[in-house]
Order: sequence, then structure tokens, then C-alpha cells
Amino acid sequence: MDDPAAVQVIVHGRVQGVYFRAFAARRAVELGLTGYARNLADGAVEVRAEGEREQLKRLVGYLKSGPPAARVEKVVTEWSEYTGEYRGFGVKYYSR
Repeated sequence: MDDPAAVQVIVHGRVQGVYFRAFAARRAVELGLTGYARNLADGAVEVRAEGEREQLKRLVGYLKSGPPAARVEKVVTEWSEYTGEYRGFGVKYYSR
């Protein structure tokens, strides 16, 4: 990897119950990224992803619009160092 990185993205708005996690996972896999997407108790969705920085930027772009039924109101991103801790990209069902 030329420029490995990690990003945490918290997406606020109407993002639960609209297949947002599946949308995020599909896009992440297409981009060759690893990590997960999960619902948070406050109604937001958290996406953690690792891989090439340019691909991560593309994922963030997708998350800013989301799937057709979603209404994204705010996206908060936090960049960090690549860890290599994820083997694939998954959907988590509980945020406890």
C-alpha cells in the first residue's frame, strides 16, 4: 500500500432503517477497504475503515450522500494511522 490510513466516520441524519450499513459495506468492499459499519444508540451510523487514503476519501464521499432512502445531515470524520486489524469489511448489528 502506498499511502495506508484509517478513518472513522460518524453519519447523522435519517441513516438507520434505510440500508445505510449495507450501502457502506458494499462501497467499502468495492474500494478494497476493511473495517465495519454499525448503528449507534443516538441514531447515527459509525463507519470505521482502513486502506489506501484515496480509496478512503472516495468512501467518505459516498457516505455523504448514502443510499436513496437516507437523508444525511452531518458527517464527522476522524483520520488516524493504519492498524491492519481488520480482515474484511463487516456490518455490526449492536453498538453496546
